[in-house]
Amino acid sequence: MTSDPILSSIKDTSLVEKRRNQIISGALTLFKEKGFHRTTTREIAKESGFSIGTLYEYIRTKEDVLYLVYEAINDHVYKHLEKVIDSKESSIDNLVYIIESYYRLMDEMQEEVIILYQEVKSLQTNVKEIVLQKEREMVLMLKRAIMTCVSDTLSEEEIELIANNIFVQGHMWGFRRWMLHRQFTIDKYIEMQTTLILQSLCIDESPGEKAPQ
Repeated sequence: MTSDPILSSIKDTSLVEKRRNQIISGALTLFKEKGFHRTTTREIAKESGFSIGTLYEYIRTKEDVLYLVYEAINDHVYKHLEKVIDSKESSIDNLVYIIESYYRLMDEMQEEVIILYQEVKSLQTNVKEIVLQKEREMVLMLKRAIMTCVSDTLSEEEIELIANNIFVQGHMWGFRRWMLHRQFTIDKYIEMQTTLILQSLCIDESPGEKAPQ
């Protein structure tokens, strides 16, 4: 288990978790409105509901806050994928359902996706690898879901690339929305992306009915 990279002077872990959730909520609101660089730690403290002095009991730098936001976003997506993938049996229809469910989540999280792509360069080196590892784990979950329902005609490398494509194409609905939203609804985007994914998996059929929830 990875140790917590964010230092806190407070030893009460439940209080740390509570305050960090407040910080994440406040920071997300501000980052969506102003971006990371234009937001000050004083503004984050105010939006979170406490003083700047209290804020610095739980974080050391504004970059610490950015990491907490990244961690929260990725953890939310990870838990969603884990629930959807683990609760379904292997079949093409269930893979279609996993893709649709993931893309609809990305539709709900468009602002968070923008933050992920705009601010990754601002993450400190020591925590950037933690963030990237969480993304690798999510891609691995998709890869395993694919491997359970395709034939042996594809290599592991090909499946790895397709899993990465699924992951990034979900994000693309957010970071390319200025163009995509002119041409596609989320329903059409899901339909066309799923068809292309099935074709890349050498499955010659249109997406079937969504698996029951």
